[in-house]
This record gives sequence, structure tokens and C-alpha cells, in this order.
Amino acid sequence: MTSSPQRASRLPAGMRALAHRNFRLYFSGQAVSILGSWIQQVALAWLVYRLTGSAALLGITAFCGLIPQLLVGPLAGAWIDKHDKKKWLIGVQSLMAIQAFVLAGLCWLDWITPSFIVLMALLLGTLSSFDAPLRQSLIGSFVGSRDDLPNALALNAMLFNAGRFIGPPIAGLLLGLTSEAFCFAINGFSFLALIAAILRVRGEPPKRAQGSVGQVFKEGVRYAWQTWAIRWLIITLIVLNLTASAYAVLLPVFARDVFAGDATTLGWLWGAAGCGAFTSTVFLATRKSVHGLIAAVVAGVVISAGALLVFGATTWLPLALGAMVALGFGISVCNVGINMILQSSAPEQLRGRIVSFFTSARFGFDALGGLLAGFVAVALGAGQTLLLEGAVLTVFVLFLLTLRQRLTAQVSALHGESHGH
Repeated sequence: MTSSPQRASRLPAGMRALAHRNFRLYFSGQAVSILGSWIQQVALAWLVYRLTGSAALLGITAFCGLIPQLLVGPLAGAWIDKHDKKKWLIGVQSLMAIQAFVLAGLCWLDWITPSFIVLMALLLGTLSSFDAPLRQSLIGSFVGSRDDLPNALALNAMLFNAGRFIGPPIAGLLLGLTSEAFCFAINGFSFLALIAAILRVRGEPPKRAQGSVGQVFKEGVRYAWQTWAIRWLIITLIVLNLTASAYAVLLPVFARDVFAGDATTLGWLWGAAGCGAFTSTVFLATRKSVHGLIAAVVAGVVISAGALLVFGATTWLPLALGAMVALGFGISVCNVGINMILQSSAPEQLRGRIVSFFTSARFGFDALGGLLAGFVAVALGAGQTLLLEGAVLTVFVLFLLTLRQRLTAQVSALHGESHGH
């Protein structure tokens, strides 16, 4: 048994997935791991900008950290569906811990160079191409109930965004008191918490896909492309993350050059976006209907476009922090809402591949958008870059509004089919 009726009855509806023992173990380990990851991400961005002062290099570093998700991610999903997910998650987490410790050691010895930072970002991105779909596709087996899966996904995203809210201000404080090396070491130790939790998980492993990796991959691509609603949800992910999510690459530029601040200012800007994102996942955890999720996704794109325009235009820090809260909310509602729809609608045997397509679109096009934003900012300036991206996203919003009713109807039908299996 993975849950008890008594425990389930005591939990609020928005936290019902925590009634499952395996998911509670995963949730506690993931909480520590995510906090460490956000501390490293802020420290790495600050290190790059401190060493080089280059917005373009910020974009290149972010690109290398995420582009493997686009190139490796889809095939990784097919590979994952054929193997023991629990065993490989432990292995990948161990390699990510080693990467963080190597980064900490080289930084502490003052042997770090911009080219090596880019190389380490590329390594972490490659490992993340396997880590993200491994974790996401295992969540269904951790809760053991398809009805509780959307709630588990929302709670998992809530953890991510809580870390995003808490981690950056902590990173800013630590950077002021210690060094980047100390932040990287903290992240290395944080991976051990999730490894320990996964080792304690009990139960039957998910079924493995049959056939070659190529055959398994083609089956997943065919399903995603031929299913109209899934195809358009993935297109929405691509457009949103190519434009709105690229703001993160330019935050060090805004912190130092636009708002005349330091690492602490960067931490507050990132933390404000995290606050909005965390609020969005609290909201999504209480959603029960697919109709509500589609409405939330469309609203998220609308909010993201407006917040980008405001943040790009202002030089007043309080207004910028408010825009960051709205932007974090809008992007997260869209990304997490689409993930909830995809995983709860897809057949169980295809879940690893559908998750990999989600992470590929989510993080791969975030990488391309970040790279593009870094280079455009060199020519136009950071503010003008975000105004341009906000305008592009606004045009897409107008088109998306015309698809809303059909999306709602088709996703409702898909959800009904998946529950019928």
C-alpha cells in the first residue's frame, strides 16, 4: 500500500498526493535538491557576469545548460521508457553531484575560466536531459493513482517554484558573505537528499517499452504529432519559452546596469519571479477540471506577454519586481498546466516519451531564446530586447485565443479516453 485512507482524509484536497508514501519520500528529497540547484544557478550566472561582464556569454552559458534538452531529450525519453527508471535516476543524480563538486573545487582554487564554465554547463544540460524525464515519468508510479497524478505534478512544480522563490535570495546572501564555490558545494550535497529518498522507495517498477529505441521514439512522435491538442500545446510551450522565459538570461544585466544593484538585487529579481511561479502552482494544485487548466494556460500566456512589456519598459525597481511576480506566475501557469494536461491525458506506456517532448520544448527553446536574447541585447539593449519579445508573444496570444474552445473540447475527450483504459 502506498497511502492510507486516514492520511488522505486529513490532507487538504490540494495536497492529496502526499497521502502516498513513495511520493512523500520523493517530495522531501526533491525539496532539498531543488533548493541547491537554484543556489547554483544564480551563483553561476553571477560568476559569468563578474568574470566577463558579457551579456552574450550569459546567453551562451544558459544555452549550453539547456540545449541538450532539445537535442538529446526526445531520444532520452524513448531510452528511458526501455530501462529501469529508478536505478538510472540514482545514477544521473550522482553524476550531477560530482559535476557540482568539481565546479566548486575549481572555483575555490581559482582555476575557473569562462570556457570551462560553458563546458560544465553543457555537461549539466546533458545530464538534465535524462534527469527531468526520469523524475517526471516516475511520479505516476510514486502516487499509484491516475486521479492523484495531476495533483502530484502540481506539488512537484510547487517545490520547484518554492526553491526558485527561496533559493535566489539565499544565493545572493551567500555570494555576499562567502563565494560562488561555497554555493556550488551546497548544490553538490543537496543531490544526496534525493538519492537517499529514492533508495527508500518501494513498489513495482513501471512497465518498460518493447522494441528498439528508434521504434519506441517514432511511436511517441507519431502520437504527439497526430493528436491535434497535444501538438498545439507543445507549440504553445515553444513560443512561450522562446520569448518570455529568456528574461532569466538578462537578469544580471538588469540588476547591475539598469537598477544599479549587485548580487543581492539579482537575488530579489529572481526571487520575485519565483514568488509568482510558486503562487501559480498553489493555484494549479486546486484545479480539478481540464476546462479550468486550458483556461489557466491561455491566461498564463496573456499575463506573460503583458509582464514582459512592463519589465522591459521600466527603470523603477519596485515596478520591475511586481512585473517579475506576474511574469513568473504567467510562465509557470502555462508550463505546469500543459505538463499536467499532457501527463494525465497520455497513455501510460507513452508517458516517458511525452514527458521528454515536454521537457525538450520547455527547456530546449528556453535555451534558444536565452541565446538569442543575449545577442540581441548586445545590439539593442536589455530593455528593448524584452519589449520586442513581449510584442511577438502578444501576436501569438491573439491567435491562441481563437483555438481555446477547440483545445478545451479535444483535451476533455483525451482525458476521458485515458481514464477509460
